[in-house]
Amino acid sequence: MLAPVDSPYDTALHQTRLQDHRLEDALDHRFLEACRPAIEDGTRVEMSLPITNVDRTVGTLLGYEITKHCGGDGLPDNTINLTFFGSAGQSFGAFVPRGVTMRLHGDANDYFGKGLSGGRLVLRPPEGSPFAAEEQIIGGNVILYGATGGEAYVRGQVGERFCVRNSGATAVVEGVGDHGCEYMTGGRVVVLGPTGRNFAAGMSGGVAYVYDPDRTFTERLNLEMVEAEPLGDDDADWLAATVGRHAEETGSSVANRLLEDWPSAVLDIVKVMPRDYRRVLEATARATAAGSSVDDAVMAASHG
Repeated sequence: MLAPVDSPYDTALHQTRLQDHRLEDALDHRFLEACRPAIEDGTRVEMSLPITNVDRTVGTLLGYEITKHCGGDGLPDNTINLTFFGSAGQSFGAFVPRGVTMRLHGDANDYFGKGLSGGRLVLRPPEGSPFAAEEQIIGGNVILYGATGGEAYVRGQVGERFCVRNSGATAVVEGVGDHGCEYMTGGRVVVLGPTGRNFAAGMSGGVAYVYDPDRTFTERLNLEMVEAEPLGDDDADWLAATVGRHAEETGSSVANRLLEDWPSAVLDIVKVMPRDYRRVLEATARATAAGSSVDDAVMAASHG
């Protein structure tokens, strides 16, 4: 039987939800007012803060205020720099727009970077950690779900469904669980470590690059909509710059090791390319070179 609306059960449940809401908002409010000058007149702001796993959706209120004041373009890159130390609750950095960089020295729960909308997120272990970061899971499941733009650099491995429905973000990680890049439609993902099964299921757009020195990755790749192919010259140049940025942001020993012998390392990177997406890119290039309608060419390519 359902409890009456005014029952003690409902009252207690309401109080619990209210308390949870206040806990979620508490950390955001600690830095939101300090970021007002950045939102209102572009003044650069830097802060360092502790964080615990009861702090959920950290950064989302800040992102809302930026979007309300500045629109979808956000702020100039690196206007707001926030560094956190500890264990983040769910949805750290969710929906963060351009102009905000959030660095987390510690670990993160699920939905890290959900809906990332142009901001930059960095996740790494604390300085002096006694373990090899690339061998440890440092982030939870469904990281960067539905991201539309921005960058994320993760020193360490993460759980399942990394970058599901990513449509525009760039991400570097050092290992993922099952179903990586599932239903991805855009953006670029670099995996510098192991992958779980069923990688790229339903992936219709974007590109993934997987470091595969053992030549076993294709056994876990879902080939229904994608193909594994060698890198092009542009891919190698972009990867060198992106892996370099990952090393700079996270201090990654994996990235630094690869960069020390990059000509050899790049030979072990597999490019995952959706077939339909490649057809659209090729049609766009041909139309541009011929001076014809790109839209018409894309429509024709989309229909096979």
